[in-house]
Order: sequence, then C-alpha cells, then structure tokens
Amino acid sequence: MTEFSLLPPIRSICCIGAGYVGGPTMAVIADRCPEIQVTVVDLNQSRIDAWNDSDLSRLPVYEPGLDVVVARCRGRNLHFSTQVELAIAGADVVFLSVNTPTKTRGVGAGQASDLRWIEASARQVAACAKGHTIVVEKSTLPVRTAATVQAILDAAQGETPDGGAKSFSVLSNPEFLAEGTAIQDLENPDRVLIGGDDLQAIEVLASIYQQWVPNDRILRTNLWSSELSKLTANAFLAQRISSINSIAAICEATEANVQEVSRAIGSDTRIGPKFLQAGPGFGGSCFQKDILNLVYLSRHYGLEEVAAYWESVVQLNSWQQHRIARLVVNRLFGTVTGKRLAILGFAFKADTNDTREAPAIRICSDLLDEGAALAIYDPKVHKAQIASDLGQSAGETINESGSWMPASNVFESVSGADAVLILTEWAEFSALPWAQIAVLMRKPAWVFDARSCVDLPAARGAGLNVWSIGQG
Repeated sequence: MTEFSLLPPIRSICCIGAGYVGGPTMAVIADRCPEIQVTVVDLNQSRIDAWNDSDLSRLPVYEPGLDVVVARCRGRNLHFSTQVELAIAGADVVFLSVNTPTKTRGVGAGQASDLRWIEASARQVAACAKGHTIVVEKSTLPVRTAATVQAILDAAQGETPDGGAKSFSVLSNPEFLAEGTAIQDLENPDRVLIGGDDLQAIEVLASIYQQWVPNDRILRTNLWSSELSKLTANAFLAQRISSINSIAAICEATEANVQEVSRAIGSDTRIGPKFLQAGPGFGGSCFQKDILNLVYLSRHYGLEEVAAYWESVVQLNSWQQHRIARLVVNRLFGTVTGKRLAILGFAFKADTNDTREAPAIRICSDLLDEGAALAIYDPKVHKAQIASDLGQSAGETINESGSWMPASNVFESVSGADAVLILTEWAEFSALPWAQIAVLMRKPAWVFDARSCVDLPAARGAGLNVWSIGQG
C-alpha cells in the first residue's frame, strides 16, 4: 500500500479521452456530484468542439438522455477541453479512457490490444500531475496492464524541481455500459467494480459512486481480478450471441423457430432470457476486441485449448454475417450484380451511432463484392462514417465491385429495390407500412429480416417474400 496520510475528498477529476465511455461517464459523475469539477480532455479539437456545441444534437456520441445530462452540467462543473496538461495538473483523480484497439501489426497482431495511447497517457500523467493523484484505468485493458501504468508512474514519484512531491495510486474501474442504454446503466448500474491494492484510494473512488449507487453494488477486488472481469463479462455475453445464432441456423434447416427455442431455454432460471436474440451477430467496440485479447492472453500462458474455445466464438460470429450475405444472393436467383438492395440500419445496434465492428459492415462488403447497388439508410449514422467503414465513397466502384448510396429515409431506400435487409433493430423498422413499400419495389421482392423485428403477416400480406432469421 502506498504510504501517505488520509486522502482528502475529491475536488477535481480529469478524464483523458472524450469518446463513447469518457464523455457519458464523466457527464453522469458531474451530474451526481455537483461539488466536483470534472474536465474531459482530448487532443481531437473537432471532438471537443462537438461536446461544447450549443446545439446538443451535435454531440459526438448519441445516447438517449445524454443531451439532457450534459445540458444540466456543462459550464457548471462539466468541462471539455484540449488543455490536457493543465487538467492533469489540477486533478485529484485522472481517469484513463483512451482507445485500445486490436493491434494490426507486430507482435500479437490481430489479437493483442494496442496500448500505445494508454502508455502515452500514463507518461503524460507522470509528467504533469502534482501532489498525490489517483490514476484510474477506465479503458478495457489486458490483465496486468496496471503493472505497466504503475511502473511508469513509479519512475516519476518523489520530489519535484519546484520543491513539491508527487505520488500515485493505480486503480482499475472498468465500464459495463451497453451502448443505447449507457446513461441508464451509469445512473442505475448492476455493479461498480473497483480493483486495486491501495485500500484508501479504493474507498476514495468508491465515495464518488456512493453519492448515487448503493454500497452493496460497489465491488472491491484486486487489480488483476478487476481487469479480467471486464474481459470475461464481454466474452460471456458474446458467447451467448454466437450460441443462439448457431441454433438459429439449425432452426432454419429443421423448420423450428428460434424465438420459441429462446423463450423455452430462457425460462430456465439457470440460463435466463438475456442475450438470446438471434441476429446478424455481435458488433461494437468491445466484444470482438476483448475476446481476441482473451485468446492472446490464453496463448501467452500456454492455454491453447482455452484460446481455441474463445476464438471459435469470434469465428462463428463472422460466419453468421457471411451466411446472411450468401443467403441474400441465393434467394435473389444466385446473383445481385446490378440489383438495388435497400439496407435499413448500419449502426451495430439501435439507439447509438456507433458502427465499430457493426455486422452491417461485413454483410454490405460481401454484397458489394457481389456487385450489388446498395441504398443505405440509418437514422443516426452519417454518410462519411459509412464510406469510411466500407472503404469506398458513395457512388464509387472499386475493382468492378458494386456501389452504395445513402438514403434519407426508408422510402427512398426501397424505391426500385429487389430486396430489403434489416440489419439494425431501430424502433421505426418494426412498424413499417409494408403495403406502401411493396408498391415501390421490383417484383418478385424480398424482405430479409436479420433482427426479428418485421411484422411478418403484414409483409407477406403485401405480396413480399420474407426470410426471418431462425425461422424454418
């Protein structure tokens, strides 16, 4: 345990990273702890400008309720800035909430996490902090990353040139947010997990959350258990998705109904109903990255069978997305070259504008390789993001592939289309006027419901052929 006198109450928090985790988390902390000044810093000027925009609809992160929370706190005790060094120097607690993507090159490429921004942030904290600073890992990290952070900070401890002194405590406080319900998850969490070796620092951080979270929901562990718990939680959730999608394929082959199977097994209290909705597979910033991290970690420790088990979860997820694309081609007489396909939904799930690892990316890419003309509509994802994810601009054709264009609404997307693919479960897609849509499409027309959200009798009653995932 670090030796220092009883820590005073927290007056100032700095969060490095103004993304999907840092922004909403700090907004809720500021909202619930008005006596604490919270500053979110990022080197991306355009992102900070968006957080400070007077038009709250332009916030860089879309989450239901986030705009309301930001409106209450911004300018009072919630600040967004690019002045990283100044914010660190004035902070009692620094949260590290930077990106930790999967490495694309070098040792561990394709599985290990790229920790360059975590290291850079730790070095910046070591250089700029004053007095005693609690450094909190908020990013999802491999087990024992805290040792790296601690080593960097330890090298900076001691007296400073101005006659002062600096010291550090390192804690792990992983987030367990579901995009689309992040504000609800933050305001009423299942649990808050704090891992560390410094008991005083743990209780200081716990005291922040105790202002709105019951103490019995605040779990204290060691550093390594906390880091591993986050990876494990995401791996277990993703495994359930891959499992039910494997059963969906069996249902289609045997004329069973995956929704009925899900309801039957979910009624077992040992299993429960959550994450048993068949679909196009999991996406988002965490699931695949964290499982691959677990795979890399397992192989590092010689646990090849464990690595192979978790790797199969990711492999089945990719297979599911390729399977849906192949199914579309097969149902449309074996070719989609030159055919217009309406894509409804591009975000990886409803109520977010996040497209990281979205199933729609792989499905659309496969269809573009087949020569399809895609008309993509998503209520929250911008054209530039779709172009970045697909690797080609709207209207562009690469190596004789197909092309895509953005659509401003459902009707524009389906006009002249041979098929409609529903890839994100936005609420508006569950109540579509299929009789009106059918008139706009080229016959025979198909609906491919990858999210089980279509009014099947209405769509079939409008004369459309319908495939719904997991239904024979």
